[in-house]
Amino acid sequence: MGCGKKMDTGNCVADILRDIVDAQDDIVENCCDTGCEQSIADLLGDTDTGNGLDTVPIILYCAGDCKPFKGFGAERKVKNGEFGMHPLVASFIFRVKSVDDDNCAVLELLLKDGETCGCDDLKDPCDQSTHDLEATGICITVDLDCFCHVTCLPAISVFNND
Repeated sequence: MGCGKKMDTGNCVADILRDIVDAQDDIVENCCDTGCEQSIADLLGDTDTGNGLDTVPIILYCAGDCKPFKGFGAERKVKNGEFGMHPLVASFIFRVKSVDDDNCAVLELLLKDGETCGCDDLKDPCDQSTHDLEATGICITVDLDCFCHVTCLPAISVFNND
């Protein structure tokens, strides 16, 4: 028998957490002010005119070590008809652009307007500014099977920051 009263999934921690949620639901409405469900609801809004929000920023955590995932990329640079690139930048915060049937996702790096987080500048998501995040146009492709956790930040607008 598992250690949870109602459940026996073979995962003692999961069983106990389910029992806790069931008990809490019996006492109060169990809503979060911040989280994926709330961010999606905020993004969709409840009016026909919309609310100006266009992005649910996310932070992903790698499976295995469960550390925050940091993405890297560089903006294209065109000078006198020659193609090159700006210096590499890094971000822990992303906008999901697409997810395919093979669990591959295209993520866009989000950075504060004018921020140029170099590869060594960010050690932790808390080192990155979340004020006035903007789309960078820098996209990476990831295998979603490599992640064990996602944190959804409050919905924002990254295209209409005026």
